[in-house]
Amino acid sequence: MLSRRKFIQQASMAAGGLLIAQSSFANFAIQKKPKVIIIGAGFAGLSAAYALKKKGIEYIILESRNRIGGRVFSHTMDEEEKLVIELGAEWVGASHERLIALTEEMGLTLENNQFDTHLIYKGKYFKDNEWDYSQAWKKKFDLLLKNYGQMSQADKVKLDKMDWWRYLVNNGCNGRDLDIRELADSTDFGETIRSVSAFAALAEYAESSPKNEMDYKIKGGNGRLAEKLAEKVGKENIKLGCTVDRIVQDKKVTVYCSNGEKFVADKLICTAPTFAVKQMKWEPALPAEMRNAMDALQYARINKNPILFKDRFWKEERFDMVTDMPVHYFYHATKNQASHKGVLISYTIGDKAAVIANQSDAYKADMIQQSLSPYFGDVKKLIEKQTNYYWGDDEISKGAYAIYGKGQWFGLQPILKKPYLHTHFAGEHLADWQGFMEGAINTGEDAAGSILS
Repeated sequence: MLSRRKFIQQASMAAGGLLIAQSSFANFAIQKKPKVIIIGAGFAGLSAAYALKKKGIEYIILESRNRIGGRVFSHTMDEEEKLVIELGAEWVGASHERLIALTEEMGLTLENNQFDTHLIYKGKYFKDNEWDYSQAWKKKFDLLLKNYGQMSQADKVKLDKMDWWRYLVNNGCNGRDLDIRELADSTDFGETIRSVSAFAALAEYAESSPKNEMDYKIKGGNGRLAEKLAEKVGKENIKLGCTVDRIVQDKKVTVYCSNGEKFVADKLICTAPTFAVKQMKWEPALPAEMRNAMDALQYARINKNPILFKDRFWKEERFDMVTDMPVHYFYHATKNQASHKGVLISYTIGDKAAVIANQSDAYKADMIQQSLSPYFGDVKKLIEKQTNYYWGDDEISKGAYAIYGKGQWFGLQPILKKPYLHTHFAGEHLADWQGFMEGAINTGEDAAGSILS
């Protein structure tokens, strides 16, 4: 079966941008080592820098935020209890080979972060072993996943022109099965499944681990990998609070920042999300087809509302729950962290995320109480504190991660991946799956490999 990862590599090679995965540059004969500017100190930028360092290439990383990690954003909810949660990227998948290898290389520990999903549906609460899809739909869906491996390229392109909701309906998913798939699948994509390419969705489910890559988490917080990578590439090579305003490409590339600093190099790796890229003034301008593709690509509106409770009333360490209420999804964010206290993250997507993000903490506490009290009693009195991060308002990304809609996987991504003059692009939006740290790392290393080709 040709995975999306292999497809991306082959398509990029055909376009003339040779991609070398996992920092394997052994056969390159470099006449002159270039100097490289990297925009973004997220996982794509840090992994690109780490790959370049291994080959003795000079680089500088320019980061608009005042922290490293980008959309990996670990946050300590309780200093005394050392309870760390993720406001950004959460899971390491069982098939995320490069990320797993990096954590081992950096001496970090992966902990199981799998859950057993509970359900609230039409006013009823079902424990993880009390609900399931119908036998008929489970059998049909397993067949769809199996048949994915035999699909032709023409079939995949045709499938890409349909949304995931319509594909499910066309294949006999209806009623309760369809309702629950909408609830569950939209947590993966961050928007309604009516907004997602059927090919992008089917490929993800067919190629992923049994838990859909919701398998592990880095002990102490995913941000620890960003810290380790920053140490490897040299913190002196990372400029924080350096927002890129203007990029001039002639014989070299010159980058101007809003703080007045200027940087000159031979090559540029841009790992910024498309919203940020469009805010930069490019001279000469980016090609029209690339600008149009950036305008067309949407990012998921996800709101994370972590609530610290004085007691883990949900009892089960592997607790998460999908609901058809305003709080779309709950999960235990302090799994494996010893304490009588615990954090549930209230996770909402799409329109619901935008609405809930604007409400007060008191409103959110009432909403939590309304959702959970019929089944868990008075949980509001157990709330110690809460915080909130709405990725739809993030000043750099305006969303959590990219979503490829109908006709966009084969239409937009090849355009967005093309190098432009001295610039190579990277970031999770150019990966085989969106929304994962693995994809950011893969594309960062690929961009570094392209510079050395």
